[in-house]
Amino acid sequence: MTDPTPTPAFDAKTFLRTLTEEPGVYRMIGAEDKVLYVGKAKNLKRRVSSYFQKTLSSPRIAMMVAQIQRVDITATRSEAEALILENNLIKSLAPRYNILFRDDKTYPYIELSADEFPRLAYHRGAFTKGARYFGPFPNAWAVRESIHLLQKTFQLRTCENTVFQNRSRPCLLQQIKRCTGPCVGLIEKDDYAADVKLAARFLDGQASEVIDDLTAKMQDAAERLAFEQAAACRDQVRVLQAVLHRQFVDSRKDEDVDILAAVEEGGLTCVNIAMVRGGRHLGDRPQFPSGAAVSGAEDSLLAFVEQHYSQHPIPARILVNLAPEPLRETLAEIADQPPGVVQPRFAAEKAWMEMAEKNARLAIQTRARDTGRLEARLDALREALDLEEAPQRIECFDISHTMGEATVASCVVCEAGAMKNSEYRRYNITGITPGDDFAAMRQALERRYGKVAAGEGVCPDLILIDGGKGQVSAARAILAEVGLESVNMVGVAKGEGRKAGLETLIFPDGREGLALGGESAALHLIVEIRDEAHRFAITGHRAKRGKARVGSKLEDIPGVGPSRRRNLLAAFGGLDGVRNATVEDLCRVEGINRKLAEQIHAALH
Repeated sequence: MTDPTPTPAFDAKTFLRTLTEEPGVYRMIGAEDKVLYVGKAKNLKRRVSSYFQKTLSSPRIAMMVAQIQRVDITATRSEAEALILENNLIKSLAPRYNILFRDDKTYPYIELSADEFPRLAYHRGAFTKGARYFGPFPNAWAVRESIHLLQKTFQLRTCENTVFQNRSRPCLLQQIKRCTGPCVGLIEKDDYAADVKLAARFLDGQASEVIDDLTAKMQDAAERLAFEQAAACRDQVRVLQAVLHRQFVDSRKDEDVDILAAVEEGGLTCVNIAMVRGGRHLGDRPQFPSGAAVSGAEDSLLAFVEQHYSQHPIPARILVNLAPEPLRETLAEIADQPPGVVQPRFAAEKAWMEMAEKNARLAIQTRARDTGRLEARLDALREALDLEEAPQRIECFDISHTMGEATVASCVVCEAGAMKNSEYRRYNITGITPGDDFAAMRQALERRYGKVAAGEGVCPDLILIDGGKGQVSAARAILAEVGLESVNMVGVAKGEGRKAGLETLIFPDGREGLALGGESAALHLIVEIRDEAHRFAITGHRAKRGKARVGSKLEDIPGVGPSRRRNLLAAFGGLDGVRNATVEDLCRVEGINRKLAEQIHAALH
């Protein structure tokens, strides 16, 4: 019998009176305790109140607010804590009305390290304390192009510290005038620091000021008759001027601008961000939203702005192709000094926006074409294997070893027809008879699917095993033990002469193997996944084998005990560094004399 008592309407006014103004996370809860939306705020009262105004920012928000039955609040000590908690809750709860841009953390930066002679480097990931970071850049090409320019102009080092600390003579980069050779004392520390300062100013968007300073320095050197120094400054000025004049669109200003173009076409929405730094157009990067019930161009742009600028520096100006008012409100929540958010007005701004919108449409066309191709391949696989539905998650296993040495199993994941690198896993196989591939496969599957059976992982729709009947039988036994025997599984046996297209599919139920032929779209997908599993397994195996072999050789060298072995590995950054070191390099390590260095070098080569 159903409860006749209706659920009382949410009393927003009463609730808002009780809200704190501290930072934190809010959760909009609907019927049956379903989480509708998770958000963060630096001021919970002001942010949550904005949802209950007469005029809402979008139909999607209005639809969500109409379903709210309560709002749960978690106050935090800082905005940073709120950001972390929000990310964790979105991942675990998958709220219906959250729009996610999953690649938002992967923008590359340029790093100037905190070393005595700072290193110029390409960087992704967490920041290191003390180092300086410039960016973000829209893609790797923009970073590498900028590093190449800085090398050519300011000649800063780009080598790893292990190489820098063990150089005994100048490298090729110094010889071709891409580095001033601080590793071997060819430049004074103060002069190198001055070059670093100029490079940092250029990266900060002060290109014109840097050119003016170099021009003044050139004239001063010429007046002092230091013509070689004057010529070097002249060359630097020419390079920088050539770069500033070679832009896609001439901004005529040393400014930092982000251009955001949200485009909806053919049922797909793309937010394309183009970056201008110091007046230089660095290219763009299209991103696609996911995870939302309704996500048009306006909603997607708003979500992108909130997520992107919560984690990346905000430029002085942001150009948008849609109404800027909702974005200004969002940025006011994020930034102490919100940037100017406007639609393009001048010729250069309109040209930038036209480029960004055009590239967004091209990205949508590419995504639609690729999606259609992936769906066709998955549908072909469903038909070939006589499955009820096309498999959305496929996992493939392979074993790699050399005569039983350093056995490694790999598991790669294909989701919705595309490889999902973040979920790849390797398993070091131990405790088996060397060369027993069946036992290795059993161990890998037991470790993988034991966790799935315990509710700690995602169960695949299809499992591919790189191997024949024996491998498939071993896999079937393990799946039966953990209660996953209902999961579809197929073995991929190599054809005659290991030729591509001659593979046979092996089924665990004993039916006759199936040869699809080289023209089959289903086989193309299977082989692509199988080859990726093989590549991932063999690279892991080679790394494990190389580490074991070099490590054992170090241990076998008379006179190299634990202390000296630690010193060697620390000095050269690992086993590969020790192997690549010269005798002279080895002599500089504490506790290693020339005779012992020669013995180490001979043992490793």
